[in-house]
Amino acid sequence: MADTVIRNVSIVDGTGSKMFGGDVVVDEGRIVEVGSATSKCNEEVDGSGLVLAPGFVDVHTHDDGALIQHPGMAFKVSQGCTSVVVGNCGFSAVPAVNGEKTLDLSNIESQWQDLEGYRRVVEAGNVAINSMMLMGHNTIRSLEMKDLRDQPTDKQLESMRQHVKKGMEQGACGLSTGLVYKPGRWSQTEEIIELAKVVNPFEGIYATHMRNENDHLLDAVDEALLIGKEAQVAVQISHHKAAGKANWGKVGASLSKIDAAVAAGMRVTLDVYPYTAGSGPMIQYFNLANPDKELAEAIQLASCPAFREYEGRMLVDIADELGISPADAVVHILTAPEGSKTICIQHVMDEADVITNLEHSLVMIGSDGLPDLEGRPHPRLYGTFPRVLGKYVREQKIVHLEEAVRRMTSLSCDVHGLKERGRVVVGGWADLVLFNPNQIVDMATYEEPQQEAVGVQRVWVNGRSVYENGRHTGVGGGRVLRYNVA
Repeated sequence: MADTVIRNVSIVDGTGSKMFGGDVVVDEGRIVEVGSATSKCNEEVDGSGLVLAPGFVDVHTHDDGALIQHPGMAFKVSQGCTSVVVGNCGFSAVPAVNGEKTLDLSNIESQWQDLEGYRRVVEAGNVAINSMMLMGHNTIRSLEMKDLRDQPTDKQLESMRQHVKKGMEQGACGLSTGLVYKPGRWSQTEEIIELAKVVNPFEGIYATHMRNENDHLLDAVDEALLIGKEAQVAVQISHHKAAGKANWGKVGASLSKIDAAVAAGMRVTLDVYPYTAGSGPMIQYFNLANPDKELAEAIQLASCPAFREYEGRMLVDIADELGISPADAVVHILTAPEGSKTICIQHVMDEADVITNLEHSLVMIGSDGLPDLEGRPHPRLYGTFPRVLGKYVREQKIVHLEEAVRRMTSLSCDVHGLKERGRVVVGGWADLVLFNPNQIVDMATYEEPQQEAVGVQRVWVNGRSVYENGRHTGVGGGRVLRYNVA
């Protein structure tokens, strides 16, 4: 007797093909029947009026530490996510020094040194979802170089290469950079090319938070494409955007460059979050000697350990209350005890650019959420995937449901090496989401971000039910996956 059958459901199989009706049977973690099911099963689920799709893959996360701190991953499974890609923007939890703080954005105490050690710790914690690791350049550079503003010596560069190689051997999917952040911003293009070359024999990817996403966006795209061409690796451009009003509309020219590279034979993809605001460590965005006034006026505080009462508020309002300028408020916050831990939200993007991105066939979906649950995180942490399906698919009809699901599932899995996942097909892993296409929508707001979406009915990870009608089951079905290994 098989484990579960979902009957009379509309199946969106993840390939982009038209929806069709039928049943899906799951047994021992795999999909064993698609169509008209004949198997008797321990559990029968009525899928009438609902859509069954492959579980969504969040390709851009900073969940390295959250998989350990919050193994139930409620903010992801409630969206229908069954897998996440971690180690983005050059910040990964591996490699690490055992017993010291990790150099990713979670900054938790490590109990490992390499990806194998991290895998053991995560999987021992009864984690609810799957994950795939990128090796972070910022992390590796910080471990190997004392003066982070310097260029690496030959010895240091070789040590960095060995970290990337070991990670790839242990199942990472590629190298990530965050070239707008410290210490990545001090690295030269040649350094990144040399490290990306290590990924080539493993057929991995180069994922990049590019060096610039505003005035010099197009130059940054050129650099990313050059790195991919010279290293002969696939390029994944993170959270594609044009920040700052003066740059709105540049995503069209940026996408044209990418289309030309693809036409010339390069492998290039992108990800995007469906919001007009970004988020990240506030200390990374400002020169305290001369804070950017325009950016300061666009800042909202998500997590502010120094001044918890500021969380959720716009910086201009805080400054007005204090009787100082927004630029001075930046210094006031960041120089306070624990001020460097402040996470901000930047309202700097244009809705038309979000739509342009979502219309492009090479664009996947990634939340880029920062899982600091003590503050008021960007609503994308809880709402990204239902927002796409509710606002941009059902309401605005920017993209068809089948195509949106493809870019949340099979495309994401193929690019990041989640083998035998991302499709509703016999023999595939049973990472599945059951949702109501007429109801699914995000509920998280900038003011009240920690609200789960509505419309997701059931979620299975490796065949195990982790979410049922608003209830988190506590079942840990997840694994730290290996690149291109089923």
